[in-house]
Amino acid sequence: MIPSVSALHNRLKMQHLRLLVAIEARGSLRQAAEALTLSQPAVSKMLQDMEDLLGVALFERHARGLRATRFGHAATRYAKLVFADMAGLRDELVALASGKIGRVRVGAVMAPAPGLLADAIRDLNRDHPQLEIAVQVDTSDVLMPLLERDQLDVVLGRVPEGWDAGGVDFEQLGDEGLAIVVGPQHPLARKRRLAFAELTRYPWIMQPRPSPMRALIDRSFEDAGVAPPPSTIETAAVLMTTSLLADSELVAVLPESVAAYYARLGALAVLPLPLPIQLGPYGIVTRRGRPATASMSLLIDALRARAA
Repeated sequence: MIPSVSALHNRLKMQHLRLLVAIEARGSLRQAAEALTLSQPAVSKMLQDMEDLLGVALFERHARGLRATRFGHAATRYAKLVFADMAGLRDELVALASGKIGRVRVGAVMAPAPGLLADAIRDLNRDHPQLEIAVQVDTSDVLMPLLERDQLDVVLGRVPEGWDAGGVDFEQLGDEGLAIVVGPQHPLARKRRLAFAELTRYPWIMQPRPSPMRALIDRSFEDAGVAPPPSTIETAAVLMTTSLLADSELVAVLPESVAAYYARLGALAVLPLPLPIQLGPYGIVTRRGRPATASMSLLIDALRARAA
């Protein structure tokens, strides 16, 4: 029988969690004992006590040592989150002790990065200059695992299709269309009417699979009855994309706000061909059940204010 939460609080110790992580990392009870500077009988008893407490088998023996069961994988994942949260606690205490407000790690997809997120960060830098902000711009399929492993505090993006959303909270902030873009000197740059078939004659810059934007582009061409265009270059970096478009015959897809920004600078041209399928809404994604730190709350409030 799975124990109650109060039983876990009273009987599960940090040393139990350290043992879980050590066994998963090394796949051997002997090596886990060495890593924890304990005897093998001691860690064997500790593992048995933990399995008796949880009421499930956490590891199974095989020819090369120990292998986690599905219960072991789940328990180890939560053990890692506990240690990650403790590291975050220490970082915040150090920041507060040094006179800083704290630190927040945010991941963002392309669409809101140059507008919404940049505006929110400027507001925070003005009002809270001691707040440390680390930003990673990437696709949702890359950012969500980082959030799950507590390597990001907040994601400004989407929950990818097929992702188990049970462990996260999503607060919608906006919607964003997509634009097909080329360099200003591209043969298609001054055309007033275009068909999907014409776009397949040119090489493309694509986001790597399985990003939501890549899947959307593939579906758009399939719905138009045209084979998806050849992809000679794969990147999710906006700067790399815009740099490659200059003086080339490459074609790419960017969020409308990003495309409009670079079009105003004369760095690219937006083609008069809307994609029939658009990405879903983006918003604030956080780990469910994780208390927001003061620095997380400041960032989330700034994003809400700017979105409103």
